[in-house]
Amino acid sequence: MTENIFRSGFVSIVGRPNVGKSTLLNRVLGQKIAITSKKPQTTRNRILGIHNFTGGQALFVDTPGIHKPKGKLNRFMVDQAVAACSDVDMVLFLVEAHDHPGGGDEFVLQLLERAGTPVSLVINKIDLVEPPILLKLIESYAERFGFKEVFPVSALTGEGVPRMLKTLESYLPEGPRYYPEDQLTDQPERFIVAEMVREKVMRRIGEEIPYGVAVQVESFQEKPEQNLVVIQATIHVERDSHKKIIIGKGGQMIRTLGQDARKEIERFLGTRVFLELFVRVDKDWSQSERMLRELGYK
Repeated sequence: MTENIFRSGFVSIVGRPNVGKSTLLNRVLGQKIAITSKKPQTTRNRILGIHNFTGGQALFVDTPGIHKPKGKLNRFMVDQAVAACSDVDMVLFLVEAHDHPGGGDEFVLQLLERAGTPVSLVINKIDLVEPPILLKLIESYAERFGFKEVFPVSALTGEGVPRMLKTLESYLPEGPRYYPEDQLTDQPERFIVAEMVREKVMRRIGEEIPYGVAVQVESFQEKPEQNLVVIQATIHVERDSHKKIIIGKGGQMIRTLGQDARKEIERFLGTRVFLELFVRVDKDWSQSERMLRELGYK
């Protein structure tokens, strides 16, 4: 009697900044583990999401947007994304349905050609375009690169995602179960919590503060007898003026950020949360090797 084959493998999601990579990962998992915002370069670290299916396990790697880097933090982000194109079983190249292939896409495709990994094209936000435009876009990309598959999807609504998953599952090689069935990511809870706080800063502050914001969880105390987790986190900024903006008049902004983040963290942890936020100025931290290491960008 032939035993059932268990399939497993790694699938990287790559593309230009802000095309919906983290939204797609969250849709695949059915739960939010990767933060999102309308600002490019929101994702900074590689994030592994574990998708279990009957007879297998697919490990999706969300990556920072690939762009021509300026500065040490940007170089770290691009290195993370490029590294995720190698030693995986499949790469999903994510683009937007309403975009024509441009210089940024060409830069990504050149990296993918060098990596030599099978690549499938995922065209996101198909809910925003008419079919004739979508067909022209598929033709444009097909002329440039030999994609294994093309998946038109909407990460926001879920359209096309089940078909994509079913096809990818069939391509995975025979392999082990890398993680327990009930595990969603390899990132610790502290990392996800810090990212959720950073997301609220990026969404609330608007254009007033550039990307010189990082969040570090200093204390994470579980109190099961009270159904409570007590968290202290520090928001690192590069300028005194940025600190004033985050704190806000009379402390209003930091209270709002804390309230927004606490609600999201409670949904993620499934328990009540007491969240205390602090703001610290570390001048030009994004250009400091020491600070980048300290904040986890190493």
